[in-house]
Amino acid sequence: MENGDLGHMRGEFVSLNVGGCVYRTSMSTLRRYPDSMLGAMFQGDLPTVRDAQGNYFIDRDGTLFRYILNFLRTSELTLPCDFKETELLRKEADFYQIEPLLHCLGDPKPSALYPTDSYEEVVELSSTRKLSKYSNPVAVIITQLTITTKLQSVLEAISSSFTKWNKHMMDTRDYQVSFTFGPCDHQQEVSLRVHLLEFISKAGFTIRNTRVHHMSERANENTVEHHWTFCRRTQKVHE
Repeated sequence: MENGDLGHMRGEFVSLNVGGCVYRTSMSTLRRYPDSMLGAMFQGDLPTVRDAQGNYFIDRDGTLFRYILNFLRTSELTLPCDFKETELLRKEADFYQIEPLLHCLGDPKPSALYPTDSYEEVVELSSTRKLSKYSNPVAVIITQLTITTKLQSVLEAISSSFTKWNKHMMDTRDYQVSFTFGPCDHQQEVSLRVHLLEFISKAGFTIRNTRVHHMSERANENTVEHHWTFCRRTQKVHE
């Protein structure tokens, strides 16, 4: 999507083709949560694709997007009494990174006991922003994104895939890699975070939980911390 297109469409309606289902909504609705993937897409931070009819195309579950879109419109989650696809909807909310919707859906219910020959791999992503109250609008004065995992293969894949970002190894014993950049603006932080979340998800990890923490360090400065935990199951290798 060209930035000119975005500027032209900010006050107009937008047509979306989500998995074959066409929806029509406003730009303001899609940008309701700027930290979400849709917010990043329609601020020009992420590339978009159009179908043959000119609709913006997203290759996800088109039927479930109805509930995603209604939540963006009202900030309320309303599901039919006989709704049986909560887990699938949670995965869609995770893909679009709409944190308020994830909170409404609650933590995933524990599934049946895992087989004894499998174990859980964990990847954690945290984002720390320091916000200056002196700026109008409030400015991000430093941002740090940190990936933590004991999976060396995941770290190597991230290091080779995000070469344009300044990064360094924080603690080789725990295999912690820190992606640090700044001073930066909010859109830069959102863009990198969305790409990292998508990269981790495509590696087979699903979100376990999210949390947000706000704190005031000084009278003129706030810190906002976001944290995501991803997990995937893998088979034990028997020697």
